[in-house]
Amino acid sequence: MEKNEKLVIKIEDIGVNGEGIGKVDGYTLFVKDALIGDTVEAVITKAKKNYGYAKMLKVLEPSPHRVEKRCPVARQCGGCQIQELSYEAQLDFKTKKVYGNLERIGGFSPEFLDSVMEPICGMENPFNYRNKAQFPIGTDKEGNIVTGFYAGRTHQIIPNMECALGVEVNQEILKIIVDFMNENHISAYDETTQRGLVRHVLIRYGFKTGEIMVCLVINGDKFPKSEKLVDKLSQIEGMTSITYSVNRENTNVIMGKEIGILWGQGYITDYIGNVKYQISPLSFFQVNPVQTEKLYGLALEYAGLEGNETVWDLYCGIGTISLFLAQKAKKVYGVEIIPQAIDDARNNAKINGIENAEFFVGKAEEVLPEYYAQYEKEHGEKAYADVIVVDPPRKGCDETLLHTMVKMQPERIVYVSCDSATLARDLKYLCENGYEVKRVRPVDQFPSTVHTEVACLLQKN
Repeated sequence: MEKNEKLVIKIEDIGVNGEGIGKVDGYTLFVKDALIGDTVEAVITKAKKNYGYAKMLKVLEPSPHRVEKRCPVARQCGGCQIQELSYEAQLDFKTKKVYGNLERIGGFSPEFLDSVMEPICGMENPFNYRNKAQFPIGTDKEGNIVTGFYAGRTHQIIPNMECALGVEVNQEILKIIVDFMNENHISAYDETTQRGLVRHVLIRYGFKTGEIMVCLVINGDKFPKSEKLVDKLSQIEGMTSITYSVNRENTNVIMGKEIGILWGQGYITDYIGNVKYQISPLSFFQVNPVQTEKLYGLALEYAGLEGNETVWDLYCGIGTISLFLAQKAKKVYGVEIIPQAIDDARNNAKINGIENAEFFVGKAEEVLPEYYAQYEKEHGEKAYADVIVVDPPRKGCDETLLHTMVKMQPERIVYVSCDSATLARDLKYLCENGYEVKRVRPVDQFPSTVHTEVACLLQKN
């Protein structure tokens, strides 16, 4: 196969970045915007020895699962990779993705997976589910201020105030901000020159409380004429917090470390189940609250708590799972590397009147082994946990941490994963060291994208 060669390709799968995957005479090609079931005409843009990349020219035979996209810029925007795939087909793809990784990487047999895999937990309405959105602010070629989302793998802004995944009030907020900037000659940040004031707009929305937060990320210490903007934004029903974040660094990191309040308070509140959380501009909080409640409900169910258990919650963030578990456990210990997240976790425990949760700052792969060694030194016996819950980043768990978990011999391990490939790797280790997978259930946390969460229960043999 050579670059610029035109081919007809039948698409059979979807890649990790949402590309359609097909084969021609055994040669694998990744085709952007093509869907499972499509037959497309494409031109090769990059040819490697065993695989290549191609650009779709036209759909010759559309997939039976292809649907009209909800967003007019879905293909250009990097956010929704599979919006044109029917929701039923999305769920089927994600189930097979989890199944395939567990079989191929974890080494689990199809017969075993058929016995432990539970149906994927999907959404009734797979749109307008995000409670958080970050919109870059910039200018177009004519110098007009624009906002939207970056095109895939670029920092080119695709103008769009009506994201199909975000809440509807985002559009009203963005229009007010852009109009204000135009009327008051407030400049947009330019990444090339590192000049201009407004870099991003962060919007958070409490699904159960209706509270709204707006945080403007600025390349400066002050926000001029902010009282005019506040006057308009504060009239929106539910507006609770208007803040700014100072970020003068030449970086891809969106938020700065310094937060200033322009109006209202520095946080909003929302609930997962009956647990209340305070959410600041810098807080990590799951972006799909409807599915988060289902996911954490599964974690609680899998933990099998009866009231006398000691539980460790590793990678606990602002205590979202910890506080869920603390309602039914004797004691919960949470570990998180980000100090502010632990501050939030302790505060969230306080506002909910939860006194049986304790939180530690540090890397889970350091804190737990150190605790284990220190406990044995001080008490002359091994540290023990009834249940260990892990919700690691995409890279999964460090082997040092897995080793300590095994030494602590919990009756149950609940593994919540955002990457089924690293989940499969870690499950293989745990199953080689005295544990057995009992239940696995994918949860579609991110409709229209290729990502999915998974809840998994392991029992000590």
